[in-house]
Amino acid sequence: MQDLKNIIESLLFVAEEPLGAERLKKILEAAAEAIAEAVAALKADYDARQGGFYLAEVAGGYQFRTRPEYTAWIRRLVDPKPVRLSRAALETLAIIAYKQPIIRSDVEHIRGVDCGGVLRQLLERKLVRVLGRKEIAGRPLIYATTRKFLETFDLKDLKDLPTPKEIEEFGKAPLEMRGNIAIEPDEEPAAPDTGAAPSEEPADEPQTEADAEPPTADDIAETAAPAPPAAGNESSEKKLDFEGGTT
Repeated sequence: MQDLKNIIESLLFVAEEPLGAERLKKILEAAAEAIAEAVAALKADYDARQGGFYLAEVAGGYQFRTRPEYTAWIRRLVDPKPVRLSRAALETLAIIAYKQPIIRSDVEHIRGVDCGGVLRQLLERKLVRVLGRKEIAGRPLIYATTRKFLETFDLKDLKDLPTPKEIEEFGKAPLEMRGNIAIEPDEEPAAPDTGAAPSEEPADEPQTEADAEPPTADDIAETAAPAPPAAGNESSEKKLDFEGGTT
């Protein structure tokens, strides 16, 4: 057990992304129960030590992360590069996160504006992925969040997203406060994008960003939330998240 715990510790230390139970099982060729016990013991060790970093469960796996209370000191050593998103991109990402799987027209119905350009930006940053096409007229693309989204916002899985009620009543941090995010001003005016996401049905007379009112938590919560899909399996680049803390 001790050897297994030490081996897992060394693997997590050198890994560039969170290691999940299945990946550890494949590498170690050990029983899932033994791996789970070793990880739990390792996590308890770091929690008891209360050192500069801890073992976090994030994006469906495990990863060492620096403690948030030491962020100011770490910033004296390195200058973290935050994920830069416009308010429109953050609103669109939040809608996809809470309502996935979702098609573009449904996102535009909630926001009240054309979202083609914003969706392209989120795809390029690997925060959103295409699941496939919905079998309705026009066969529109279906969007969902990725594993990199979970890592960026320090989420164990999609169930870890705060609900609108928790944000409003219990002061839980909204999406933009869970990661190292810099909100950039939206471009004015934002003309409707006609060539962004491929093969999408056009929205009905979309407004510009300047004309639209930002969606509220109630707007996002209005429609029934489908069961969230599994997180994406694309590889994420190693990053330093100083708000949530990582190595």
